[in-house]
Amino acid sequence: MNKLIDRFGRKHTYLRISVTDRCNLRCVYCMPPEGITVKKKAEILSFEEIFRISRIFVEMGVTKIRITGGEPLVRKDLDHLFEMLKPLVGLETLAITTNGVLLPGKIDALKKAGLKCVNISLDTLKAERFKQMTLRDEWHPVMNGILAAEAAQFESLKLNVVVIKDQNGDELVDFVDFVKDRRMNVRFIEYMPFKDNSWNSTGVLSYNDMKAAIERYYALDSINAKPGDVAKDFSIRGHKGTVSFISSMTDSFCASCNRLRLTADGSIKSCLFYEPELNFREQLRSGCSDEDLRSMILYALQMKPEAHPPMEELAGMANRAMVEIGG
Repeated sequence: MNKLIDRFGRKHTYLRISVTDRCNLRCVYCMPPEGITVKKKAEILSFEEIFRISRIFVEMGVTKIRITGGEPLVRKDLDHLFEMLKPLVGLETLAITTNGVLLPGKIDALKKAGLKCVNISLDTLKAERFKQMTLRDEWHPVMNGILAAEAAQFESLKLNVVVIKDQNGDELVDFVDFVKDRRMNVRFIEYMPFKDNSWNSTGVLSYNDMKAAIERYYALDSINAKPGDVAKDFSIRGHKGTVSFISSMTDSFCASCNRLRLTADGSIKSCLFYEPELNFREQLRSGCSDEDLRSMILYALQMKPEAHPPMEELAGMANRAMVEIGG
């Protein structure tokens, strides 16, 4: 029985866990230009602490856990965390979101440890543009990571593309070309405002406009959504690849949101765009009981708003940078 039901009747089955706020890229929409003050090791949850919280979440109804960062693969021995989480009774899916730079050297250990689903962030198929958008010359390693993940045949492999109209909005069809004949999904994500990321509504390419641009070249057929899905999914007629759109700004999915977030320093965020958080770290380290943690989780869940404000209001709200939250 799922106990993670908020005051609006939404049932939560999905926990996103950030394991670090460090990253080996500097994506302009994610990392403030001046960087962030990274947390000291003592401020970051240990694998044992993450496991304890995860166990309680799974007991309360979570069936899917996604590991995020920063860049999660910069965290040493990450496969050990997967090994710890894999046996949890009731946990159906272990996933990761990564930029792919370090993936080739770690992929075998991660798959053996229980990793099932891989999302790789890649915002451009052009190497020079990649340097402009990430401030790092790592396009080739990322592409190698994508090919390694494809060869490993995970249950699902998705490319996450944050679309900024005047930076990569001209590459939509190129990405569809790339995935159309692969067992791969490309997800186009509307540009979202976060701390110091220079967001402006003129940079948002809407779901409807993205879909229309692609449909000038490809026929897209809607795929029935599962409860809690945030993406609008489409097959590419005549091909095996798929296309999705995450319309956070122009057509929000708040009413069916089933996810919660645990930051690297131990805070529960009930909503990506909601500043208030509840930190568990000190309670974990002061000998609190499992029942205490359950009560804190339920309290944090009741803080979750019914919906996030319109995108223009979001731009003026206080929040952490995306790299500090984990997406």
